[in-house]
Amino acid sequence: MGAGHLHPLSVPGPSPLHALRAHTKVVATLLFVLAVVTTPREAFWAYGVHALVLVGLARLGRVPARVMARRMVLELPFLAFALLLPFVARGPDVEVLGLHLSQDGLWAAWNVLAKGTLGLAASLVLVATTPTVDLLQGLERLRVPPVFTAIASFMLRYVEVIAAELRRMQVARISRGHDPRWIWQLRAMASTVGALFVRTFERGERVHLAMVARGYEGTMPSTGAPSATAIEWSTVLLAPLAAALVSMAAWGALG
Repeated sequence: MGAGHLHPLSVPGPSPLHALRAHTKVVATLLFVLAVVTTPREAFWAYGVHALVLVGLARLGRVPARVMARRMVLELPFLAFALLLPFVARGPDVEVLGLHLSQDGLWAAWNVLAKGTLGLAASLVLVATTPTVDLLQGLERLRVPPVFTAIASFMLRYVEVIAAELRRMQVARISRGHDPRWIWQLRAMASTVGALFVRTFERGERVHLAMVARGYEGTMPSTGAPSATAIEWSTVLLAPLAAALVSMAAWGALG
């Protein structure tokens, strides 16, 4: 599992975050996201503090801002959903820039946007500072069912193989003078996707038979990820602890 294509998302170190054990960072990220989710939506200042913590972690992990911004594009579908909520939700209306919007919808949109953005950013910092191999080993250390880690490792290992197959199909199609790009050419695109699925399925069968011939019994060998020390745990849990304290302070201010 040491192939270079198993590191598609990590940003090369070194940094203090890169040096931490993967399973400790997974636990810390989950606890941080939980603290963000439990923060009351009315406490705007609390979300600002959470964002500052993430910015500090990104700088500590030497994750470039442009990398984070480019990967945050994943949130666009959720952003579009959040922007629709003030228009479709029911409840009392409030006028904003001449538009009558649902007050409950505005709160819901803010809730989705703030918590979704911070949760995604925390996950991106984790992935950027943890090589994929180490991340899978950390999940094994946390007793994640082996079938999930095996599926994830195979998916990451062969995603470039599938992408290369798609590129070859596109080159073959273009060399024959056909390059569908418009909506009325959707049939040709669908045919390409169908052919790619068949080829991928057949390749998967061949790979599975080859693995079985080499003694594969349904689970991958354990990699034996090393355990973390008490100092490492206390260090990595500082961020979620700070987020939890901010969340509690926000609830206390509202109460």
